Amino acid sequence: MRAQAIRLTEAKIKNAKAQEKDYVMGDGDGLQMRIRINGSKLWNFNYYHPVTKKRLNMGLGAYPEISLSQARKMTIEARELIATGIDPKEHRDQVRQEQRAATEHTLEKVAEAWFNLKKENVTVAYAEDIWRSLTLHVFPDIGETPISKITAPKVIDLLRPLETKGSLETVKRVSQRLNEIMTYAVNSGLIHANPLSGIRAVFKKPKKQNMAALHPDELPELMVALANASIKRTTRALIEWQLHTMTRPVEAATTRWSDIDLEKKTWTIPAERMKKRRPHTIPLTPQTLAILETVKPYSGHREYVFPADRNPRDHCNSQTANMALKRMGFAGRLVSHGMRSIASTTLNEHGFEPELIEVALAHVDKDEVRSAYNRADYVERRRPMMEWWSKHIQQAATGNLSVAAIAEGNEKKVVSIR
Repeated sequence: MRAQAIRLTEAKIKNAKAQEKDYVMGDGDGLQMRIRINGSKLWNFNYYHPVTKKRLNMGLGAYPEISLSQARKMTIEARELIATGIDPKEHRDQVRQEQRAATEHTLEKVAEAWFNLKKENVTVAYAEDIWRSLTLHVFPDIGETPISKITAPKVIDLLRPLETKGSLETVKRVSQRLNEIMTYAVNSGLIHANPLSGIRAVFKKPKKQNMAALHPDELPELMVALANASIKRTTRALIEWQLHTMTRPVEAATTRWSDIDLEKKTWTIPAERMKKRRPHTIPLTPQTLAILETVKPYSGHREYVFPADRNPRDHCNSQTANMALKRMGFAGRLVSHGMRSIASTTLNEHGFEPELIEVALAHVDKDEVRSAYNRADYVERRRPMMEWWSKHIQQAATGNLSVAAIAEGNEKKVVSIR
């Protein structure tokens, strides 16, 4: 008959002193207390693996943080798992991993990890748009949800109000970004499959619409309205700058003084701020140089040519020009991006080389070899075209209504902005 183990008591545990070597005191049923040479007292459960029958140890914690009664309760729970063929140590590790995933691997935290990679491959403005959409439409409701608990019905319920409101383009973009986040989670081993892979099919598709743009004959109307508009001085200059340079709204809004070479009369936009991820050089005309002279007192000491109102150290919002055009009465008729269309149509109608127009618009050429060839030459070849376009805008402004007005004899005259 096997001798019954002598049970531990609180007194015996408290009186146990450190020795020259670690030693163990047993409590029975596999529960042990290990006394370390430094005096620490650690609970340990010694058992046989239910499948391999290999003897293993599982730490239960330190005394007195884990009391004798707590250690015995943990031992009973572990033995119950063994009786059902479950290794208690593996079970505990799995539970801890799930608990950690519930706090560390929330949708918002996984989205942050995905975004840190994504932003390296897109423009700064597009990256800001991505994060803004998630912050506005996703994180407030399901940002704290564990990534493993994200389901298609949950996201559909989240986006359905946007669809009802008619924001179909927002639904499309948000669902697309959530899909990328979930795919990232799959590739990172956080979940087994992407539950949102087919989610866009349940929403209405946005109708493809061309950017609202005026007919070239309506350019004088725009210039007169701009001259008489009750808008900020820098906003008016921004709109004219974008119109003259034929740039996209975000490219114009993020213009930096350091990217402008007054000696060469060029503005080079770095690749990271371009939609197609390659640098774009624009020859500056007398009119665009006049715009720079006009805004210099406001921002010449800043990084950005068109600073934000709330934080002058930052650039203005890419929607600044759009909002101004709406206030000027052009809602539904013209968006700031549509000014590129006015330029393109006008230049094509007046017989300029289509190739030069496409380069001026920073469109990717199908012939990448030709596109990369002798870009410096393209700058100078475009200069006469850009100068013609600036003069055309000036004429539409009846000579003296624009920011970039030029006095007779090509003598620069900067007209004060209203």
